Amino acid sequence: MINEQIRDREVRLIGEDGEQLGIMSAREALQRAREAELDLVKIAPTAKPPVCKIIDYGKYRYELARKEKEAKKKQKITEVKEVRLSPNIDTNDLNTKTNAARKFLEKGDKVKVTLRFRGREMAHMAKSKYILDDFAEALADIAVVDKPSKVEGRSMVMFLSAKR
Repeated sequence: MINEQIRDREVRLIGEDGEQLGIMSAREALQRAREAELDLVKIAPTAKPPVCKIIDYGKYRYELARKEKEAKKKQKITEVKEVRLSPNIDTNDLNTKTNAARKFLEKGDKVKVTLRFRGREMAHMAKSKYILDDFAEALADIAVVDKPSKVEGRSMVMFLSAKR
């Protein structure tokens, strides 16, 4: 709340350089803010009496936006990339998929390795688990298994993430 929006009877006022100006009526506090050609901003509405400060509100909002933007710059968003395999994959194809997963992991993303089964392949799901184990072993130097392989419907899924 700023300026005329403050409807409290008494407020504790803090000056523009941070010094305590004491408890006074909201009208008197607003008058002091006008004399300094600044805004009266309520900074602690739950306190008894509420705390108001004399500041340049436009500058204050700009500073907050800038700090928020800086914090956003430092964030790293990790994505989950998917690599799909089939039970009858050949070694060269597996190497190609491993290299793709390696690139994702080096970029800092997580990798979801999906082994998809179709038709009669469903009968031999347990025998195909070694494909995911080999995949994880090939990437053991830069990756660690987040979630070990488990069956979800018609596929077997495993999650990998980069080592720290």
